[in-house]
Amino acid sequence: MRPGLIVALAVVALDQAIKAWVVAFLAARGTDLVAVLPVFNLVLAWNRGVSFGLFNGSGGTLLFAALAAAIVAALLWWLWRAGGCGLQLAIGLVIGGAVGNIIDRLARGAVVDFLDFHLGAFHWFAFNVADTAICLGVFFIAVDGLLGERRPN
Repeated sequence: MRPGLIVALAVVALDQAIKAWVVAFLAARGTDLVAVLPVFNLVLAWNRGVSFGLFNGSGGTLLFAALAAAIVAALLWWLWRAGGCGLQLAIGLVIGGAVGNIIDRLARGAVVDFLDFHLGAFHWFAFNVADTAICLGVFFIAVDGLLGERRPN
């Protein structure tokens, strides 16, 4: 099995487990926000849009899920062709994050975002483990593209 697939499966499992825990944790307290640190809150934000809440409330849940599924299919094709282990792991991060968010869209109608970092009144967009995996994966793909070994065509 490709290392990227193992990473993808681990990301999906971790993402879904933490989302379930956060939803239950906040529901048990009867709140959508718990202050953890002066710069960090756990929040319950239902993202029906795309990255960082863009187009939230546009009603495109199935469209966004289908688009993400098409991207995952392309990434799986790339993963099968990828030579380097580092690139495979990076692609696996993106696949796992995308699948985690697709599961949310199909099962809950929205993606569960819960990590809220802020400085005073300025809050960054709430995000989750899947979003983090996607961002890290894209970063490592870019690094591989810039610094990875060059193969002749």
